[in-house]
Amino acid sequence: MTNGASGGSEPGAELGRARWPEVGGSVLAVPLGATEQHGPHLPLDTDTAIAAALARGLAARVPDVVVAPAVPYGASGEHAGFPGTLSIGTRALEQVLVELGRSADRFRGVVFVNGHGGNVDALRAAVRLLRSEGRRVLAWAPSGRPDDSHAGRTETSVMLRLRPDDVRLDVAEAGATAPLPELLDALRDGGVGAVSANGVLGDPAGASADDGARRLDGWSDDLASAVRDWLTHDES
Repeated sequence: MTNGASGGSEPGAELGRARWPEVGGSVLAVPLGATEQHGPHLPLDTDTAIAAALARGLAARVPDVVVAPAVPYGASGEHAGFPGTLSIGTRALEQVLVELGRSADRFRGVVFVNGHGGNVDALRAAVRLLRSEGRRVLAWAPSGRPDDSHAGRTETSVMLRLRPDDVRLDVAEAGATAPLPELLDALRDGGVGAVSANGVLGDPAGASADDGARRLDGWSDDLASAVRDWLTHDES
């Protein structure tokens, strides 16, 4: 497990800790998360914590990457039936991302590291507009199994690696375990609560910190490879 994936990147790789004369022509990684329910056992900032860890993993692997403070709110309307969920919606999120991209022109490019699937529509629209304006932007998200899409074994394992004290395994339980494509119609009509009473889409059984470390490393490697390819393509 590298320091970057577990949260130990150098201070110089964090934009929020820099002074303005220290900010040069780096690539800016913007973690994009959410504040939403993650079952009875995971914290509401799970997506944000994972996106931030992956951005730090990128900075540990690719030179001259700076990690911006994470965007902690996203399009989470499907989780609105659960207390604690805060959502700014797709249109507002799109505008936030567009303005962040426009304000980052002093950087070589911007990589949005997305930790929440509900942000995808806003992210695609924002990236399309920013690219049409001539800006260098990349969007990336970790891959996962369709039957383990929310607060299941994958996210539970990763949070056991990142913040074990915030994981309540004593109340962890399975939710809807059908593949996400099979649940989408009901989910769109009635939100996550219509398909899973506890808010879990998957089964956290068998989660472990070791599994979380492997997943973080694999994702961080994939992200770094995608960014290297993007930079090479854009500069050729």
